[in-house]
Amino acid sequence: MFGFGYNNYNYYWLWDNYRRSYRISSEAAVQIALQQVPGQVIKVELDYDNGVLVYEIDILTVSGVYEVRVHAVTGQVLKVEQDFDLD
Repeated sequence: MFGFGYNNYNYYWLWDNYRRSYRISSEAAVQIALQQVPGQVIKVELDYDNGVLVYEIDILTVSGVYEVRVHAVTGQVLKVEQDFDLD
């Protein structure tokens, strides 16, 4: 219509770049999580949790595996829980 050529791919690309520029890095999220639960990081995932972009970080400790959820924009720890489902 206006010659901009926006399609779903371009919209996704613009949103993805916006999302990347306003979030902490996965390395920063891991460091934050390790301050809460010292151990070995076995998995890092970026996901939406109730509309909030979060890093879900699984950490192996001597007492088991813990999942630490870190807000991807603010770096705030949202939840720490022992993870009994190891998928």
